[in-house]
Formats: sequence, structure tokens, C-alpha cells
Amino acid sequence: MPQFAPLRVRGSSRRLRRALRRQRRAMAAGLAVTAAALAASSARGPDDPGGRSGPHGQGVPETGALAAAAPAREHRRPDDVLVSAPVRIADAATVRLLRPGDRVDVIAAADSPPGEEPSAKVVASGVRVAAIPRAGEDPVGDGALIVLSVPRTTAAALAGAGATSRLAVTVC
Repeated sequence: MPQFAPLRVRGSSRRLRRALRRQRRAMAAGLAVTAAALAASSARGPDDPGGRSGPHGQGVPETGALAAAAPAREHRRPDDVLVSAPVRIADAATVRLLRPGDRVDVIAAADSPPGEEPSAKVVASGVRVAAIPRAGEDPVGDGALIVLSVPRTTAAALAGAGATSRLAVTVC
């Protein structure tokens, strides 16, 4: 019998790697579809306060173990929603000490007539600094601008206080 060189199968390791890549891609796609389906099923529409709808838009009542296992949903009032409120602080050097994410109290100091003691009141307490525009972005020279993340009602109070008095911050 004649001597033959050993047989070597070429490309098998590449085929195996390619098959594993396909399997990973299929798994990733399946997980993405599952995540999208879960996100869509938990989304609530304006007409569906419970987050579940039956056929033809009828609500499905919670009963038995489902009612006990379902987490209580918090309903936020429009006043509780956080908004971004730009605020001009009188002392620009104080603003240089702040960083986004810091918590501050905003104090309004009203101008008082000579001879009277100045009055100050806390307008917002423990609010988060969202952003601090750079000096080149702030065209007005008096004070410095910061952006705070506050409830809607507090944003209105800050705007009113900023129009009638000088604002200062204290870091919490």
C-alpha cells in the first residue's frame, strides 16, 4: 500500500467561529426584541391609567395573586415633574465653586431701603444643579447663570424671585 500524506481539513475552525458569531447575533437580536416587547407592554397611555388593556381598550381588573404581586404605581401630578430652570446668581465667584450634580439652596435677598435690615428667604431647598454654562456663553455681565432641575412650581417661584431680588446659593 502506498504512503499517503495525512489529510487535513481546512476551514473548519473558521466555520465554527462563524457559526458561533451567528448564534451570538441571533441571541442578541432575541434579547433586543424581548426588551422592546417588555418596554411596550409596561408603557401606559393617557387613556390607560393602570397600564393594562383588554380587548377593545377595556381595562383588565386585577384579581387574586396578580393584584398582590403588582407594584403600586405612583401617579405624578404635572406640578411634580422636574423642569430645567435657568437662574442668575448675583455672585459669579460662588458659581465657580459649583459642579453639575451638586445640591444647593437658593436664597432671595430683596433690596431694602436704607436704615432697614435686609430680608432674605429660601426660595428652593436642596435642588440639583443640572448645568453651568461657560462664561463665554453668558452674555450678561452681572452675576452668573446656572441651570437647576426643580419641580414646576419651584421653577415659577425662582423666576419670580429672580425678577424682584438678588439670588444667592448655599451648597448642601
